[in-house]
Parts: sequence; structure tokens; C-alpha cells
Amino acid sequence: MPDPVAGGLPSRRRLLRLGGLLGVSAAALAGCGFRPLYAPGGGSAAVEDASPDVRAILSSTEVALIPERSGQLLRRALQERLGASGASGMSHELRVSLYVANELEGYRRDGTPSRVRSTVTGNWLLRDRGTPAVVLAQGSERAFDAYDVPDNQFFAGDAARDAMFQRLIRQLADDIVLRLSISLRGTSAA
Repeated sequence: MPDPVAGGLPSRRRLLRLGGLLGVSAAALAGCGFRPLYAPGGGSAAVEDASPDVRAILSSTEVALIPERSGQLLRRALQERLGASGASGMSHELRVSLYVANELEGYRRDGTPSRVRSTVTGNWLLRDRGTPAVVLAQGSERAFDAYDVPDNQFFAGDAARDAMFQRLIRQLADDIVLRLSISLRGTSAA
């Protein structure tokens, strides 16, 4: 058995000291407002952590219609994350154009695809509905994911594609709301 004093296994006392130092540093980070950027909660956590001015803008933002089924799913996800009430007196509008691209990554011996990679890109623009309309923030977010196409299991392939697309839409909505919160925080601080 290695000698703990000579640099082998750490002693119990050293482990406790290390654990105490880690606890103190974690408490110090929590006290200064540190929060992991990609923590669970994603975009909705960005809304909750935002200043009251930013939260007021986000909750008064109507998400414009986005064409096709993928656009409907993204619009609903954005509305949930923004906390918009959907009332007629919304003072801001978020416009998103959605692009979906699929790329075949793997092939079987017979030439049929075995893996598909999808990329969704959302170009967004937040504007004030005043006269004249003022652009408050704009940007572009991208998310990508892939799924396997199983042999002769069409239902499993469809289920894998649908699950992947749901993940992509959630990720894109989180990214848009997060970037929107950061952009608005920068403009409200100035």
C-alpha cells in the first residue's frame, strides 16, 4: 500500500480540506450571482434572471406567425419562454424566419441513408410597435442534431426524427430568448 505522506493516496484530512475549499469557492460564486449559462431551464431561466425592465419588454412581446408546422412549434415554444400573455396590447413584436436543412451523414452498403443531421437556423428581429417602428435587437441562432435511420423500422425512424426535431425547436427557442435577454440587458444598461 502506498504511503500517503510520500505522495501516494491522499489522506482523509487532505480530502476534507479539499472538499472544504471547493465548498467555499462554490459559495463565493453563488454569492456573486454566478449561474452556469447552459443550466437547466435555458431561455426561461434567462427571463427569470433578467432585470424588471427586460422582463417587462419580454412579457409584452408578441411572437409573429412563422410559416409551416416547424414555425408553429417554434412560435409556441417562444411564447412559453417569453411568458407573453397574448393580449391585444402587446407593445413589441418578435419576428423569426426559420430555415431547416437536412444532410445525410451515413450510408448503408445498399446506398440508403443510415444517419441524418438536421440544422435549424432562426433569424430574429425584435421591434417596438411604436410609430416609427424601432428595431431593439436582432440576431441569428442555430441548433443542430442528428438521428439514426434504423433498418426496416419505419415507425422507429419517424419517432427518432420527431424527437430530434422537438429537441432542435426547444434548443433554438432557448437560444433565441437567451440572446434576446442579453441584447436587451445591454441596451437597458446603456
